[in-house]
This record gives sequence, structure tokens and C-alpha cells, in this order.
Amino acid sequence: MEKTSRSKLFIKIVASVLIVCTVLFLLQRLLVPKYASGVVEGALVSEYYEQENKDFDVLFVGDCEVYENFSPAELWKEYGINSYIRGSAEQYIWQSYYLLEDSLRYHTPKVVVFNIQSLQFNESQSEAYNRMSLEGMKWSKSKVDAIHASMKEEENFIDYVFPILRYHSRWSELSLDDVKYMFQSPKVSFNGYFMRVDTKAAENVPSGRPLADYSFGENAWKYLDMMRQLCEENGIQLVLIKAPSLYPYWYPEYEEQVEEYASEYGLPYINFIELADEIGIDYTTDTYDAGLHMNLSGAIKLSDYLGKVLVEEYNVPDRRNDKEISQIWEKNLIEYEAEIDRQIEYYKDNVIEELYDR
Repeated sequence: MEKTSRSKLFIKIVASVLIVCTVLFLLQRLLVPKYASGVVEGALVSEYYEQENKDFDVLFVGDCEVYENFSPAELWKEYGINSYIRGSAEQYIWQSYYLLEDSLRYHTPKVVVFNIQSLQFNESQSEAYNRMSLEGMKWSKSKVDAIHASMKEEENFIDYVFPILRYHSRWSELSLDDVKYMFQSPKVSFNGYFMRVDTKAAENVPSGRPLADYSFGENAWKYLDMMRQLCEENGIQLVLIKAPSLYPYWYPEYEEQVEEYASEYGLPYINFIELADEIGIDYTTDTYDAGLHMNLSGAIKLSDYLGKVLVEEYNVPDRRNDKEISQIWEKNLIEYEAEIDRQIEYYKDNVIEELYDR
């Protein structure tokens, strides 16, 4: 009799624990931001893991200067380049490094393209940006190391393990999206590319204010070295780029440091600001936010230029004869073209339609 009572008690305890864990899990899924509307960039990192085939020959890492300025779909259409952008908002260089390291668990690209804008940051500037880059990563040593490298003093590692501890007070911000996307986030990118087709010309762009010190920090240089060495160890060509954004201002002193580093280690470095005229970038039509980022028109031009470099100088293969990858892209391009049409209609008052006459 006593044994039966103990068994019933044990079952009740286990059942209670399971109920509590289930409730906490559901609450966490509800309260964690879904990035389904508004600031959708927080959904970018997690989308990588949903790819059917991760055999990418080119991998981009970096901030908005990659995921808003280059289109893998255009690289595929024009050159058969199979690529992906592992970008996120204000992605710091240590986060770029660990996202690259994480990606190598799935595939080894022939070329890694890194945008060097983030070298100006020697430490994380914002917990919100940290979370948009880190929360979407799958758990691995790379994610653990990325969290430790990124956390500000007031942040706690346990809050990344159990996000409910950070978001427990989000009740007043909840929307229908939080319920709709509890278990499946909406798709917001095309192989990491965040599309905008509307146009806002660059006018009265502010020049840079003088800085007390233009030197990149020791921590930033450390992670660039780590990225370079990781690529060398895996036989990957690292290509440094600077997107043609007019703001934030790219100082000549910044440019000099990158050029010296690239020369010292024999790395290719492409500054698209200097190449804007050659590429045909028109800052009255090719940007949607007055020169900070390219719209689709600008992204097509940049992708076409870079694609030619990747093929001719680094022998990136044309994969259009690969049946499996071609089938994936066939489906992706249907969605891509449909999104172009949807946005042209949505932004019709701010779209120059002949730019997208396909």
C-alpha cells in the first residue's frame, strides 16, 4: 500500500513538473519578439537554418551593408552563384566571426565576403542589437562564445539561455503576430537579402564630424585576424568590401587602415564608394533611405559587379547545372519575383517602375 502511494506521489510530482515546464515554454514562445513586422531584421539569422541545401559557394557576413545591398537571387540569375547572406542589424565583427564559424559546421564556402563597416566598433553598443544577432543562432559552442564576446556589463548569460527572464514584462507589447508566429516565424528575406524597391534620393548628406581618434580598436582587429585565420585554415578566400553607403560617414583614416591591413595580408579589398560611378550607382534612384542603403535597383547593380569579380577572379562556379540546387532556386525565384511585384504595388507612390522592368 505504501509503495503504491509513493508511486502515485511520484507520478503527481513528475506530472506537475511537466505542466510547469510546458507552461513556461509556451509563455517564452509567446513573449519572445517575433520580428514579423516593423523591425524584422531580428528574424534574419534564424532563417539560415531553414535552408534545404546549405552548399553555398559564397557566404556574406556583416551588417545591413550586406543584407540590404547584395541580392543572392541576382547572383544566381546572372552567374549561377549559390550564395547566402548571414547578416543582421549592426552586426559587430565578433558576431560576424562566430556566425562564420557556426556556418562551417554545415558547409565550407569558396569565398567569404565581409563588409568592414563594423571595424569602427570595439565593443557592443546595444543589447537590442546583440539579441537580433544572437538569439536566432542555434545552440553550439559558437553561439556560447558569441554571447560571451557580445554581452554588455548589465547583461547576463542566463537571459540568453532562458529569454523569458528578459522578456517577462512584454505583456503590454504583445500583438496578434506574437500568437500567430509562436512556433513558425515569417520569412523576411531571400537567402538573407532584405528587399526594398521604393526610392528616396540622397540629398544633403552630412559630412563626418571630426573624431578624437580614428584608430580601430584592439578587439576589432583581433576578430578580423581570427576571421582571416579561420578562412586560411579552411581554404576559403576572404574578400573585404565597403558598401557604397553615404552615411554613416566612412573616414579616409578608416580607409587607410583597411587598405594597409589588406595589403599586409594579401587580401582583396573592394571599396564600392569609390566604384559607384563605374558601377552606375545613381543616388537619386538606387537608394530607398537617402543614401544609407541600396534599394533593389542598387542591389542589382552591386550584385552584377561583384558576381563578375567572384567568377573571373576567384573561380566561383556556375551551379545552374546542379539539379537539386536549381530546383531550390526555381522555387525561390518565384517567391522573389512575387515580392518585387507586391512591393511595387505597395510603394507605388515612391517607386520608379522602369527600374524594375523585368
